[in-house]
Amino acid sequence: MGQYALKAIVKDADTKERLPGATAVRLHTTKVAQSDNNGFVTINDIPCGEQVIAFRFLGYQQRTDTILFPQASDTLEILLEKEGEELEEVVISSTRSNRSITDIPTRVEFIAGEELEEKGNMKPGDIRMMLNESTGIQTQQVSATSANASIRIQGLDGRYTQLLKDGFPLYAGFSGGLGLLQTPPLDLKQVEVIKGSASTLYGGGAIAGLVNLISKSPAEEKELRFLINGTSAGGLDLNGFYGQRFDKVGVTVFASRNSNKPYDPSNTGFTAIPQFERYVLNPKLFIYAGPRTTLNFGVNAAIEDRTGGDIQYIKGKGDSTHSYFEKNKTQRFSTQLSFDHAFDESSRLRIKNSVNYFNRKLSIPDYVFDGRQISSYTEATYSKQFEKTDWIVGFNAYTDNFSEQPDDTIAKRNYDQHTVGLFVQNVWKVSALFQLETGLRGDYVNDYGVALLPRIAALLKFSSKFSSRIGGGLGYKTPTIFTEETERIQYRALLPVNSESNKLERSYGANFDVNYRTSLFEDRVGLGINQLFFYTRINDPLLLTGSAGNPYRLSNVKGYIDTKGWETNVKVSYGDFKLFLGYTFTDARLNNDGIKMQQPLTARHRLNNVLMYEVEEKWKIGLEAYYYSKQQLSDGTTGKSYWICGFMAEKLWEHFSLFVNFENFLDTRQTRFDSIYNGTVTRPVFREIYSPLDGFVVNGGLKLNL
Repeated sequence: MGQYALKAIVKDADTKERLPGATAVRLHTTKVAQSDNNGFVTINDIPCGEQVIAFRFLGYQQRTDTILFPQASDTLEILLEKEGEELEEVVISSTRSNRSITDIPTRVEFIAGEELEEKGNMKPGDIRMMLNESTGIQTQQVSATSANASIRIQGLDGRYTQLLKDGFPLYAGFSGGLGLLQTPPLDLKQVEVIKGSASTLYGGGAIAGLVNLISKSPAEEKELRFLINGTSAGGLDLNGFYGQRFDKVGVTVFASRNSNKPYDPSNTGFTAIPQFERYVLNPKLFIYAGPRTTLNFGVNAAIEDRTGGDIQYIKGKGDSTHSYFEKNKTQRFSTQLSFDHAFDESSRLRIKNSVNYFNRKLSIPDYVFDGRQISSYTEATYSKQFEKTDWIVGFNAYTDNFSEQPDDTIAKRNYDQHTVGLFVQNVWKVSALFQLETGLRGDYVNDYGVALLPRIAALLKFSSKFSSRIGGGLGYKTPTIFTEETERIQYRALLPVNSESNKLERSYGANFDVNYRTSLFEDRVGLGINQLFFYTRINDPLLLTGSAGNPYRLSNVKGYIDTKGWETNVKVSYGDFKLFLGYTFTDARLNNDGIKMQQPLTARHRLNNVLMYEVEEKWKIGLEAYYYSKQQLSDGTTGKSYWICGFMAEKLWEHFSLFVNFENFLDTRQTRFDSIYNGTVTRPVFREIYSPLDGFVVNGGLKLNL
């Protein structure tokens, strides 16, 4: 009847890191204990003989051992394997260091795998929904009839966010127009989001943050996927992706056709969804010249014809002299070239280049804006790893040439910008608890001079459950005529920007977050909490002045824009259920020469609620609810608060799946509780759009994985 004790130390099987908070259970009894901060666990009062002990830890596979008591050794070493969905390491490329997401001092949000698939089911034709349903991010619609939108992070105008494709600024300047609407998500491997100043990483424009769309690369196993989607609003999406590696050569090809009929659910006479037809083709070739050398070259092509406005005119029942319309014809072509060579285990050289051509012809009654942008980006970086520190030094050059064919008496808004930058970045692993990342960039912008951009970030890992990040830096934005405000007026009667009357917008910002995860009720419930606080200030912001009938101009006002607030994210998992809760508080204000006002089109309070039920490789069912509080509008009025709710289901088989999505089933529309224009149907003056216009839309389709 002698009594004994279990003594064990619980570790990660791969890293041998000790796991505090792991649970040891003597099965079929009430004997339970948790490991301490050093991973040690003890269960007392165990009788002699063979006993079955289960070891559990959130994110790891349960291990069950039959142990003979008394123990042969004083302390057993228990190694736990990570669960299947955690086995693939999440590597982040946006910070240039290609480190695991758990070891990066810079705070990075990551969208991939199942979440990326689910968002793709809801909006297979573009990436708006994928971004808009993240805390702190809003896709702001800037055209009432063409549905053009921009990305707003933490309440800042879309021009302060960089949208990248594989680290290339393919959507900068003029080419950002309609960018969100022309990027289907099927060929994306992951999406990386950095909130707060990231200008030290990628130069001007990343004041609010950056979004990096990472394309899939070929694997030895062939990937051939097709997606067919139709909507109750007259939309049709046909997407296909192929990828495979053949020893020294690999290839990926993405192709899509996306279209929509003109759609007006509110009978206002104007399109909530415009008529459009778009073709996208993205082939990419990978050459593996050796075990340490990779070369890849890709081409991105998109052609679209989009018409919004008077729905009777679009259907051929009206004439152009008595109807309002907004036509967009765009052509987007770009190349991507990347060279990667590792000299040894610790040093690497990367060189990349892109050339981008974007042409857009925007037509409204009595006016045409016809512009062309040719831009290029070249970068070379060298990285070196030491025992406790990583160094990255680099050079990049960005050119941006814009020219137009003017259709009125306003002078041409042509410009030719050149930016050359040098940067250095260091990550220092001070200890297992503390890592420090520092960086410095110097950019020379023709006509505007030099901008120095220091940056610092720190990671504190108190335990495997609790960590914290803090960071901040400076940023800048080169003035151009392309802003949300000028897009709303279709650039009509807008004077050029020049270095004599305008200057760089300069900023500083900081953020701080804490991250905690644990398991409850004998590891049956997983809990993760992330709390972020942020602040950004932009000095001498570029704002639109003027009025209808008089020339508009963009001027640096005497004052600043600042935005501050917090984001709270909670994830709860139980069996096949996952609950995501998010809250964003944003206080964005404009100080214009001492006059303070709320920044327009910014919801002060926002809630994100998502409940998912998933049976692996069988079912996915999701219910969503998003709340937006009242928003201040530029005309002095205040928009209504509203909820958007959705329901999604997908049934999976081995090689195909069927999905259906009931988006906005409460039929929330701005046209139900507010007007979208003043004036007449033939000469409308559109108000700002702060709520959906398309209302309740059902979409569904088929995915093939051959």
